[in-house]
Amino acid sequence: MTSQRTIPAQTSFVSRLWQSLKGLRPSYVPIAYKLAFVLTILISTGMISLGLTIVTNQTRLLRNQINSFGQASASQLGESAKELILSDDLLGLMVVIRNFGNKGNILGAAVYSEKGERLTASGAIPDQDISKLFADSTLIGENTYSYEWNEEGESGIDAISFFSPILFNDVLTGYALVTFGKETMGQALRDTVRTITISTVIMILVSVVIAFVTGKRLSRPINELMDASVAIGKGDYRHQIQERRNDEIGFLTEAFNKMATDLLEKEQVENAFSRFVSNSVAKQILSNLNHIQLGGKHVEGTVLFADIVGFTSFSEKMPASEVADLLNEYFTYISAVSSLYQGTIDKYMGDCAMVIFGIPDADPDHKFHALICAVMIQKLVVRLNKKRIEQGKPSIHFRIGVNSGTMLAGNMGSVDRMQYTVVGDTVNLASRLHTVAAKDQIVITDLLYHDEKLKSRIVAEKFKSLKLRGISEEVSTYLVLDVAESWQLEINRQIDGLIQQIQSS
Repeated sequence: MTSQRTIPAQTSFVSRLWQSLKGLRPSYVPIAYKLAFVLTILISTGMISLGLTIVTNQTRLLRNQINSFGQASASQLGESAKELILSDDLLGLMVVIRNFGNKGNILGAAVYSEKGERLTASGAIPDQDISKLFADSTLIGENTYSYEWNEEGESGIDAISFFSPILFNDVLTGYALVTFGKETMGQALRDTVRTITISTVIMILVSVVIAFVTGKRLSRPINELMDASVAIGKGDYRHQIQERRNDEIGFLTEAFNKMATDLLEKEQVENAFSRFVSNSVAKQILSNLNHIQLGGKHVEGTVLFADIVGFTSFSEKMPASEVADLLNEYFTYISAVSSLYQGTIDKYMGDCAMVIFGIPDADPDHKFHALICAVMIQKLVVRLNKKRIEQGKPSIHFRIGVNSGTMLAGNMGSVDRMQYTVVGDTVNLASRLHTVAAKDQIVITDLLYHDEKLKSRIVAEKFKSLKLRGISEEVSTYLVLDVAESWQLEINRQIDGLIQQIQSS
């Protein structure tokens, strides 16, 4: 038979419920469900708190009642046994103990001498001497103690014993002990918990239904806003919410419709603007309309000039419309090739296209991108010329100059008319290089050729040293013949895709 003191432990139901739901939380939950969940949690928390309060009060009340009853029973047993102890009437004590053991919830009773010796006992009593009981017990009233214990096994019991000293003229003559079962108190608590649980479940079910219906009605305009936002996210700025309301959601709907209209107008302006300047420049300007001003900054970049060889004599033999169609066709290809390698069309000057790399968007590999763009333009022109020759048209040939270095990039011009461009010696030298190139040639500087990141990625040969106007020293140049073999297959694949895409559009 063992004994222990038990301390009721309660685990938070809300905490366990939250942890279980957290692991099952989906990526998207409708607001109607969220509202139903929040209301359910609030009502459940209130009911559980109320239930815990009732259970706690009921437990305290039952404990006080059983303590009072146990104290009275122990005192009554002591009074009945007092004279019998003094007269050493063990038979009388046994009769008294047996009578106590037959009363109601009393499981056992015992009388001890003043030295702690058990004189007589009946029923269930702790298997400990009186000194040990005093050490492990709790004082519940004047000279009355309680001791909770249990007995394991098939006939195990959960009990509480009350004992008090027996005094005669303030002289200790012995001790009286009475044992009660805790089953009555436990049953009352179980009944209370069951009633509260049933009430809580009913309230939760009712709240879920009410919250779901209410959430559906309240969330309908929010769902419309959500659908509209998805449409806006996909670029459908013409999407409008038709429902009109005179509440906060109505104001939000009107603001949303106005925002969609503004985005549509901005997209139309940006699309129109990007036809005259590059997309990156257009977005940069439109995103900072309040701070557009003249000026620039020095940046590292690469510039490419490409024009048609003999275009002047060419254009004199063709109608103006055919000349325009020719330029538009080739500039379309150059623009597409430039975009593949992060290049930006700076401007078109007659039959010449100026492309910049690493500006305005930074590109750590701008040098190679400019060179592979130049090679791809020349290869693309060769492919297009085959088709022109088949059609009985003269072939077109480009000459290209590429240079890299520091240049000034920014808004140039006047306050009332400006252009985002690059200027400087690096740009001037690239322009000069392309003028000395022959048809189908790509001319670069010696410095660019000897860049450690480029030598293994391009195929080039020594060209010549040039004396250029405005430059005091001769400029050593190279001709770029092709890119490394590992890139050639990719270039051909990209050319096939571009030709198919542009000719089918």
